[in-house]
Amino acid sequence: MRLLYTLTDEEFPYDGIDHVRDISRGVIYNDNQEIALIHLYGDDIFGHRDYYETPGGGKEKGETNKETFIREIKEELGASIDNIQEIGRVVDYYNLIKRKNNNHFYLAHVVKIEEKNLNEYEKSIMESIVWVPIDKVIEVYTSKEETKISRLVINRELPILKRAIKMLKTFYK
Repeated sequence: MRLLYTLTDEEFPYDGIDHVRDISRGVIYNDNQEIALIHLYGDDIFGHRDYYETPGGGKEKGETNKETFIREIKEELGASIDNIQEIGRVVDYYNLIKRKNNNHFYLAHVVKIEEKNLNEYEKSIMESIVWVPIDKVIEVYTSKEETKISRLVINRELPILKRAIKMLKTFYK
């Protein structure tokens, strides 16, 4: 997958990197021209969370990035998907936990929604799944008060969302 950009963590002090995480995330759309966002809410070592993020998560041993994507969307949204397309890769850093992230972003269409399968941590921070009209997603995504962690997420995902919206607008002409 093509590297689109690399971001440094300007929010937390740098103290080295001791691990790398491969992550697959996606911009998921439905037949109503809406995009799924996860509303994260709570507190942890990064501080207060009250922002939106694209669904996705970490790669497990033996998986391809695409397999990770399909599994994570099934777990977090309960969604079966099709029309999977690559958007691109973003490398970013979380200095607070000394981690480099290789984020692989995809675009996909929802076929069916069933039951989610969240782990305990996900249950504790995932407030809700919201389906936002394509033309409103940027506004909703940036509507919350910024915090250190939300700025890291917005810097990573806002350009991806803009790319995905351009791709989607060609489908809906």
